[in-house]
Amino acid sequence: MASLQQRQSPLSSTQEQLNRLSSLNLTAFKDNLKKNGLYPLKPSSIEVFQLNLGKMCNQTCHHCHVDAGPDRKEIMSQETMELALGVLRKHRFSIVDLTGGAPEMNPHFRWFVKELKKTGAHILNRCNLTIILANQKYNDLPDFFKEHQVEVISSMPHYTMNHTDRQRGNGVFKKSIEALQRLNRVGYGRDSQLKLNLVYNPSGAYLPSQQSALEKDFKTRLKADWDIDFNQLFCITNMPISRYLEYLIESGNFEHYMTQLVNAFNPSSAQAVMCRSTLSVGWEGSLYDCDFNQMLDLKVDQRAPQHLRDFDLSAVQNREIIIQQHCYGCTAGAGSSCGGTVT
Repeated sequence: MASLQQRQSPLSSTQEQLNRLSSLNLTAFKDNLKKNGLYPLKPSSIEVFQLNLGKMCNQTCHHCHVDAGPDRKEIMSQETMELALGVLRKHRFSIVDLTGGAPEMNPHFRWFVKELKKTGAHILNRCNLTIILANQKYNDLPDFFKEHQVEVISSMPHYTMNHTDRQRGNGVFKKSIEALQRLNRVGYGRDSQLKLNLVYNPSGAYLPSQQSALEKDFKTRLKADWDIDFNQLFCITNMPISRYLEYLIESGNFEHYMTQLVNAFNPSSAQAVMCRSTLSVGWEGSLYDCDFNQMLDLKVDQRAPQHLRDFDLSAVQNREIIIQQHCYGCTAGAGSSCGGTVT
């Protein structure tokens, strides 16, 4: 896994990834949807407007489906942010979900958050925690988040150093603990108005355990060991794309992992997948059904607008959601979404 933490270039082309995923003699995701009366999969309503502000990140984690890292140059421009603001001012989606990379590394991040607040949307920010300590210009992020009532969602693979550093790099655990303590000091996880949620991804080729049990363990250990409080733990299944797909192939776990996902297909989870209530926007303004489709360059149904500049809410809400074999990652067991399990 150490070699994967250091990798900073994509595994292969997105088409090669899709070909590899469909190469196994496993039930097609489409067929499981049909069997359960869920095909074609269509949106219910758009509640979450998720924006990828860029692939630049101060970390290079082996499980990262974005293939983010310090060398990535893809960054959402202020012009594209203006297009997003125009859509939000017109349609008033209730939640805006900011992601990356490290979204805070976008040079327009703070300006954008201030403008987003004016739309009345609730803002989520996916923070890797160590960015707060990366250098002096980010040290005041906890106060900035508090000032603008931003909900912070932070990746925290485990409550122990070994598990966390194995997934995200040496020294990450200690920096994450310090960042969480700084967030606690300004009220996050303790003040009811300042939500701090953690994200857990398994560190190997297996599915996450029950979210409620893991949350209890995390809360007990982080409080006892570090006096850290947080609101919720989100368990997210590792998606078999990008760096994680490379890990599966190189470790000989690819077929085993995909078989686990297919065998754990849950119709209830499939009915509640996040792509039915979320629209994903790429750093350059293109529209996708979800963040994972975005990383595989699978844009929304061609009968719907492909870019923010042509946004049409009716067409977007009536589109068919693009599916492939990687979608099993969201429907296994209790399901997986950017907000944790779904059933």
